[in-house]
This record gives sequence, C-alpha cells and structure tokens, in this order.
Amino acid sequence: MALSIDVGGRTQDGTQVSTVVKLVGSLDADTVTQAEKAVKPLLVAPPKVLVFDLAGLSFVSSAGIGLMISARKSVEAKGGACYFSGPQPQIRKVFEIMKALPTTSVFGSVRELDEYLTEMQRKVTDPD
Repeated sequence: MALSIDVGGRTQDGTQVSTVVKLVGSLDADTVTQAEKAVKPLLVAPPKVLVFDLAGLSFVSSAGIGLMISARKSVEAKGGACYFSGPQPQIRKVFEIMKALPTTSVFGSVRELDEYLTEMQRKVTDPD
C-alpha cells in the first residue's frame, strides 16, 4: 500500500502551535524513505511541538516506528515535544507491543491533543 504525507501547521488564536505530519496508508520498509524525506528537514530546526497525525495510517512496521522514535528523540533533545494523535487500534497495538512510546504522548484525536496543549499553556501563563 502507498503512503501519503502532508506536512502542515496547526494554529490557535493566529499563532502556530505545532507542526503536523499527517500519514495516510502504510509506513513500512518500502515507504519509510519517502517519510524520512518529509520529516528530516523538520528536524534541522525542530518545532517546539511536532505531531504525527496517525488517523489515516493503516499499517506500520518496525522501520516506521524507528522513524517516529528517532524524530521524537531529535525534537525532545532540543527542548521540544512530540505527540501522536488518532492511531488506529492496530497501530496503537504495535506501539504497545514495542513499548515504543510513553502513553502520555499518544492521544485519541487531534482535538484531544489540542485540549491537552491548551491546558498546559494555560498552566504556564496562569499557574494559580
């Protein structure tokens, strides 16, 4: 199966709050090079928040997991955060089996992630 990749930004109140990599299809040994070409430029000067939107991802292999883990480590090493939204049950199961990601980084939907990020920002600007 093919892989479609869309890189964009999410804004809130006119400010870009995250860079989103939307993956649709299959992320495997045959398509990981295509995904690397889309993700690597983002890691040169990583965004504060990188989101992998996995709602359309139907299959992931160890090569795909490796790419996402590598991107996460790169972003976090420079003080950013990496999140994963909307994984299908079979993708979530692969994450669980490989113990690849902390559960606090995986959200059921982009909306759920946005609510979390909004709350974290509120806590910083209004700690009381």
